[in-house]
Amino acid sequence: MAAVAQQAEVSEATVSRVLNGKSGVADATRQRVLAALDVLGYERPVRLRRRSAGLVGLVIPELTNPIFPAFAQVIEQALSGYGYTPVLGTQMPGGATEDELVEMLVERGVSGIIFLSGLHADLSADPERYLRLAGRGVPYVLVNGYNERISAPFVSPDDRAAAHIAVRHLRELGHERIGLAVGPARFVPARRKAEGFAEALGDAAGGAGGAGGAGGAESMVQHTLFTVEGGHAAAGALLDRGCTGIVCGSDLMALGAVRAARQRGLDVPRDVSVVGYDDSELNAFTDPPLTTVRQPVRAMANAAVHALLEETGQDPVRHAEFVFQPELVVRGSTGQAPPS
Repeated sequence: MAAVAQQAEVSEATVSRVLNGKSGVADATRQRVLAALDVLGYERPVRLRRRSAGLVGLVIPELTNPIFPAFAQVIEQALSGYGYTPVLGTQMPGGATEDELVEMLVERGVSGIIFLSGLHADLSADPERYLRLAGRGVPYVLVNGYNERISAPFVSPDDRAAAHIAVRHLRELGHERIGLAVGPARFVPARRKAEGFAEALGDAAGGAGGAGGAGGAESMVQHTLFTVEGGHAAAGALLDRGCTGIVCGSDLMALGAVRAARQRGLDVPRDVSVVGYDDSELNAFTDPPLTTVRQPVRAMANAAVHALLEETGQDPVRHAEFVFQPELVVRGSTGQAPPS
């Protein structure tokens, strides 16, 4: 009780009243005491455990990329705040597919499902799976990857704007040959980043030819895997084309690009500048600290939860795409362009 009282900054008598379910404690104070229990690792007394309002499935691609656990944490926190119990389904190589995870979630009677970077973002995948899910009366929200063939609430970052922001930053540092390392073109976020990249180079060139023109931009895009290895391979090809600035479709790819530059004896950022995308909490501690375009994870995750609750409450929101603006976070992986 003393430890909980100290953590919650209340008296032991107040902790006692909360744990015993007594009245006379303000709701805000009661919540502080319960939060202190959680932080210190104590189990709440059975009488204080809230009955779940239902199960909500969260389907994500993997846990190795830090951006997905970041989304999952905020979504689960938001769902818990509304009394729902989140059920996490992860697609690991050789493990359950998205369709298998959905089937298991539906069998468990989930109230709805949030998909993060799922097959809805893959333009080569059959969207009928989502139509069938809607036909079974299971509401869902799709995060990161708009697909016009699916009628549902979508929550997305502005991927085109993200590419614009990154290119503009490198242009302001004097870089003229800029490349883009991004995921496979069949994925909506990758395609949109490539489109935004081409637009940004075209705007900067003012219609000029060469690498800055719209036609040259296509040759400065490398589609690869959203992994460290993919970023390494793409950066090698872009460095061969004389790029001094590389924009990456994820932070993991950016780390691969840094590795590729160093293997060639190049310094980041003295010789090559690298911009990532997502903004993991670990980026401030990489070598060098990674400049990146931050996804608004908390805002997007909360919007997805609210949209799903509207759907489950028989008051569905408009089936459209809700787009959130990213922001540039400048750290140590970008610098002035090297002399020609």
